[in-house]
Amino acid sequence: MDAQGHGRAGDIDPADQWVFDPNTGSYELRLDPAGDPAPASGNQDAGRPAGTGRRRARAPEHTRVPEPRGGRRRAAGKSPSEDAGGPSGPGGPGGPGGPPGRAGRRKPKPKRSKKRKILYWTGGVLAFLLVGTSVAAYLIYLHLNGNITTVDVGEKNPAVIDGPVNILVIGTDKRDGKGNKGYGDEGSVGHADTTILFHVSEDRSNATALSIPRDMITDIPECETKQPDGTKKVIPGSTGVRFNTSLGQSGRDPGCTWRTVEKITGLNISHFMMADFNAVKTISSAVGGVDVCVKRDIDDPKSHLKLSKGKHTIEGEEALAFVRTRHAVGYGSDLDRIQMQQQFLSAMMRKVKSGGTLTSPKKLWKLSNAATKALTVDPGIGSIGKLKDLAQDLSQVDLKHVTFTTVPVVDNTDGATVLLNKEKAEPLFSMVRDDVSLTEVKKQQKAQKAKEAARLKGTKADPADVRVRVLNGSGQFGAAQDTVEWMQNDEGMIRSSNGGNAPSELKKTTLEYAPNQADQARRLAASMGLPGSALKEGTKDADPMAEMTLTLGGDFKGAGTPITAPRKAPKDIQRVNGDDKLCAG
Repeated sequence: MDAQGHGRAGDIDPADQWVFDPNTGSYELRLDPAGDPAPASGNQDAGRPAGTGRRRARAPEHTRVPEPRGGRRRAAGKSPSEDAGGPSGPGGPGGPGGPPGRAGRRKPKPKRSKKRKILYWTGGVLAFLLVGTSVAAYLIYLHLNGNITTVDVGEKNPAVIDGPVNILVIGTDKRDGKGNKGYGDEGSVGHADTTILFHVSEDRSNATALSIPRDMITDIPECETKQPDGTKKVIPGSTGVRFNTSLGQSGRDPGCTWRTVEKITGLNISHFMMADFNAVKTISSAVGGVDVCVKRDIDDPKSHLKLSKGKHTIEGEEALAFVRTRHAVGYGSDLDRIQMQQQFLSAMMRKVKSGGTLTSPKKLWKLSNAATKALTVDPGIGSIGKLKDLAQDLSQVDLKHVTFTTVPVVDNTDGATVLLNKEKAEPLFSMVRDDVSLTEVKKQQKAQKAKEAARLKGTKADPADVRVRVLNGSGQFGAAQDTVEWMQNDEGMIRSSNGGNAPSELKKTTLEYAPNQADQARRLAASMGLPGSALKEGTKDADPMAEMTLTLGGDFKGAGTPITAPRKAPKDIQRVNGDDKLCAG
């Protein structure tokens, strides 16, 4: 046995070259044993005369580490506490007062405790689950992304925008595709059978859903479509035709319906979503059925809807029959069917928000899978990530502040179509354009009224003292000159002048004035029906002879026609609140 008790004569254990120095309180590498003190008690070399013990190999000169005198060599593998009185210290094996032993033997590696084993296993399982979940989430993302179909309509709007949001929802009567056969007119290219313009206010406090009758006679503007081979084709416009021909007819795509709705309402559309018959069936089943109510027994052989009077939970084919029926309700017109569709959609929205769908992974997966398979959208929302961002943005709207209404129409002489009721429709469109809610959003209305009142309150100048230059930013030819003539001849504002075209077109009319022209601004606002939001006051007073600047915007309807949107909806328009649980039929 060698001096360190490892059974390898002549070998040197490197661990024994580390020695604890009590003067410094740390361990040092001792390569030269010449100056070592006597080894610790229990060492087999104890008592050997200096120079007679086995010498360690001497390290090269440049690697030597100087050591202080008086250091005590520690047995390999021992901690300071063990040297001080642990198992190999005084009273322990190999120490003074204990049985002889090999002082240099390293301490065996401790066995892992049961608790630590559990922690290791738990950590491994968690790591596996995290990786597995990440992979699963990625695969789900790819799957849902692959479900979505996009159509490039020439618009590049981001998924989430500042300001109001207008989403065009199109339900097509296309008969092609799995599950769509058997509804008649097989092979139809599909028309704009159900069209709803969903407007969400800028502050996300309310929303208005405008249903557009498919049989309304209107003009369809020229539109550019993108062909499958990447080329572009311009589809000529049509005058005096049914609205539903804005899609499908003559190769028109959703972009043509998009432009037609913008022309009718004066609203700028942000995105579109289109779905066929399958969407109603699959989505209604995915949410576990939709709760509806009918006023009387319904038996429609054409839509195959058969329901008794009262409440029902419907899904699949029965849900599709519900939104298609019209012959067994009301007067059997498309307008009666629109009311059925509005009740169904509001009920489905309530189900999604309150039925645990959004908190149940299983239900959420079914809904997401069904919805993405059913949808065709514009590229701005053409991925699951973009759709999620849009949904989160719109989810701020409370259902009790969502109003479904129908564009006002009057019967046409042919008895089969309808015409736009301009007298009622224009005030309604104006309210939506100006973000005026059809529901009672008290907080919003109170703040808006206070803001407008502050700008319009005060004395008004005499019309003859109003000095204003009128610029045309409305896009309407001759609007500035028509307005100046109306001001001078009808309103007595003889100091008004035509400033020509504005540098660019504006969406809304504005009136810029100096603080010392406030009375003139109030007079002009009262005459033109300008809202308080149109008044832009400067910071410095102007010269007494200076003119204010009135820039006509896209909301300009004609000289003498008030620009301010009404604060209340026209009487007798049909509407359903998103939180109302009414019975249709």
